[in-house]
Amino acid sequence: MSDESVNNEELLSPEIVEAMGISQPAFEEVQCIIGRMPTVQELSTLLAMWEANGRQQSLYGWLKGQHHLVEKHEYLYTGSDTTHKEIREPRVKDCIALAHSVVPGVLDMPAPLGDRGTISRSENLYMVGNVSTEFLDSEYARRCLHIVAEPMKMTTVDEDIEYLELILGSLLDAAVITSARAVGQGGLFAALVASCRPIMPSPPVGFDILTCREIRLDAFLFGEERGRYVVSLPEVQDDLFLLKMDEARINCCFLGHATKGRLLVDDMDYGDVKGYL
Repeated sequence: MSDESVNNEELLSPEIVEAMGISQPAFEEVQCIIGRMPTVQELSTLLAMWEANGRQQSLYGWLKGQHHLVEKHEYLYTGSDTTHKEIREPRVKDCIALAHSVVPGVLDMPAPLGDRGTISRSENLYMVGNVSTEFLDSEYARRCLHIVAEPMKMTTVDEDIEYLELILGSLLDAAVITSARAVGQGGLFAALVASCRPIMPSPPVGFDILTCREIRLDAFLFGEERGRYVVSLPEVQDDLFLLKMDEARINCCFLGHATKGRLLVDDMDYGDVKGYL
């Protein structure tokens, strides 16, 4: 990410949005279109596009007619015949509804073998393993998109998973990380919520994470490709954890932090964790 992009994100505030002449409903529509919190540069680009269109309608009305800006993808649909079906990426508000629909039923299922620990407040959160772009062979695709797909040939093989579990197990035993949970049914979002379950009588925690902008939001949150794990660790162990990941040649992605109880994804509120448990 460029320095200019970082500064744009840091400088964005309600005062700046108001000064740019963007109403709150229009700003919320921008977030739905982009799929996350926009930068100042992105807001300026949209305003320029609106002005180039001659301002023939209100900014809000013009935004309502815009398509989602994220690149569209096509996925193999295996129904009565083999065809390609375009599956448009859902907006943020749709993903919030999907989370409430998919996650609760998944949490009632037995946890995968090897899951250990729960997230504690203020800990750093990482996803260990390769970031996946796939979601077709998932509970989300079956239940919400009504697509039945043949199991995909995953990029991760059993030997790789065993290696990951060995490394994570040693880090747990050494207290470098405090929890590790496999991403399974319900995807990354469900794994995070499951890790937030408290050890009674402690209250449940929440999380504040950022997604990868190059990946579809629904794929990032609800894809079920194996070989990925959610881990939590105290901030003081961050450097040691990253060193161990580098030594083991394991990919990891910083997600965010554990919080008091709200679930935030790209600064969008997905509700209280208690609503999922």
